[in-house]
Amino acid sequence: MVADRGRVASGWAEALRELGVVDRAVYQAVADTPTPELDRHFRRLSNAANYSRLWLGMAALIAILGGRRGRRVAFEGLLSIAATSTTVNLGIKPLFRRRRPERAYSVSEARSVRMPESASFPSGHSASAFAFAYTVGRHLPGLAVPIRLLAGAVAYSRVHTGVHYPGDVVFGSIIGAGTAATVAAASDRMSRTESGSVS
Repeated sequence: MVADRGRVASGWAEALRELGVVDRAVYQAVADTPTPELDRHFRRLSNAANYSRLWLGMAALIAILGGRRGRRVAFEGLLSIAATSTTVNLGIKPLFRRRRPERAYSVSEARSVRMPESASFPSGHSASAFAFAYTVGRHLPGLAVPIRLLAGAVAYSRVHTGVHYPGDVVFGSIIGAGTAATVAAASDRMSRTESGSVS
């Protein structure tokens, strides 16, 4: 029994090691691929999403143009971003403490952005992007596809600019959407409770 558990643990460790190898290989492949026309666009997009400025701006537009429903969507979206940022930055990053990529020798200056000092795993930009996209998509189906594409572009931009490994953005995206789903469920329960008390 003990030997079986040891083999299982060893198998998981080897699988994680191999995933790490693939993760770094994909990062290097992106870094080694010349994309002069794309570089400035992804650099600007990555910078626009710093501190969730891109999503704050979109939330403001939705609140202004969408009336009462838009204000609810914007509020829930911002709440999802806040919950996601807290989970990622205060909970997960300190736990894993993955080092950032060694960008100096692999990413061209044209696509370079400031290297954050926080841990690499998971990507906070990706988490916030997909948290906001989940919220907007569930309330405004007409915007679901474009905003998720934009969230995906923000997530990819973090690999393109060399500040994250692909695995960081994949897990960040999953965590962001999952956190937003939790916030959505809580919001729906509160709405039903309020409706019940009024009736």
